[in-house]
Amino acid sequence: MDPVADFEEHRPYLRQVAYRVLGSLSEADDAVQEAWIRLHRSDPAHVDNPRAWLTTVVARVALNQLRARQTRREQPFPDHLPDPIVRRDDAADPEYGAELADSVGLALLVVLETLAPDERLAFVLHDMFGLPFDEIAPLVERTPAAARQLASRARRRVRGAEPALRPDRGARREVVDAFLAAAREGDIEGLVAVLDPDVVLRADTGDGLRAVHGARAVAGQAAAYRSEDQVRHPVLVNGEPGVLGTLDGRPVALLAFTVVDGRITEIDILADRGRLAGLDPELLR
Repeated sequence: MDPVADFEEHRPYLRQVAYRVLGSLSEADDAVQEAWIRLHRSDPAHVDNPRAWLTTVVARVALNQLRARQTRREQPFPDHLPDPIVRRDDAADPEYGAELADSVGLALLVVLETLAPDERLAFVLHDMFGLPFDEIAPLVERTPAAARQLASRARRRVRGAEPALRPDRGARREVVDAFLAAAREGDIEGLVAVLDPDVVLRADTGDGLRAVHGARAVAGQAAAYRSEDQVRHPVLVNGEPGVLGTLDGRPVALLAFTVVDGRITEIDILADRGRLAGLDPELLR
């Protein structure tokens, strides 16, 4: 078996690993490309398990990127939303179920951004991809027991960021539609009715990440900033129901909603025009 020839078989998996560690699609692609370069330069006879070998390379590259990012960051908390994965919300798509099972919501990725690089890597590799701690330990330059502690600390921070069971897809979309209808009407009480009392709204306009907490405050924001001119396209954002708002055919806002027990618990808004311009044009057709 030629490891180089089989690289494409492993590329989707490697991209998932890198994306969950980094929260950036472009950096994830860079990490995967670096793995390809190193594999191409290596002696195939020394690569017994291409998938494991490539995972180790991608993990090391991603960890270095995380550490470099942390040294550049001026604040101890995220200053932007992670890159979203956006696709049409097509009820007839038979691949929806498999894709949803593999998706990670923006809400979880935001929490991962608050972790130390070693904690994030240990958590992602163990809890999301099932790597044993004796394989993770050399990557973070710790013993297996210490690597286990890293993942445990991360798990305590992450707990609750991702719903254990997602409700029916149609039911989640109905809650989002009810929110949007109430926002269009400026119906504060209607908005509060579909919002969790502790709902969090995060907005990334490109000038930093701003957050609004609480149902009344979020409802007030939604009612105040409604736009009659926008065309709204139903989409899935990292597997969660979302809306892509366009103006004159150009994306101006991407909203992702987390719905738990019939109420919206988190709303993530990407309104950075530069990043929105990179979305697939097919989403608007």
